[in-house]
Amino acid sequence: MSDSAGGGTQEPKIEELKSKLESLQQGKKVLEEEIMERKSLSECLQKELATLQTEAFQLERTHQERKELSQKLQLQCEESEREFVRLAEQNKKSDELLAQHRYEIQELKLKRRKLRLKFEDQLHQLIKQHNQLYAIIKDSQPKT
Repeated sequence: MSDSAGGGTQEPKIEELKSKLESLQQGKKVLEEEIMERKSLSECLQKELATLQTEAFQLERTHQERKELSQKLQLQCEESEREFVRLAEQNKKSDELLAQHRYEIQELKLKRRKLRLKFEDQLHQLIKQHNQLYAIIKDSQPKT
């Protein structure tokens, strides 16, 4: 009986061990599946990270290009503003000069008009004197 009793105690132990072994193997299988899922997830995340890094690099490059373009346009805008100010000042000087020339022309026209009127007055005086002299000379000549 001790043999069967000893064998009987061993059998439950063996069954226990088999059960534990199956449980451990099933746990191992579950863990291996989880490891595979996590590896797959890790690979997907690595691919996504690489994609995001590439996109970030491209965005950074685009940002840098736009920043440089913005600086270039800002410089062009400032240059255009300076050119506008210069042309506005030049235009103002030209307008002032034009106004001055118009004033001078008006003064010259007025002087010429005064000179013409003076000349016409002198001419009328001279004609009047001439007519008076002619009349005196005509009257002083003997009549035949």
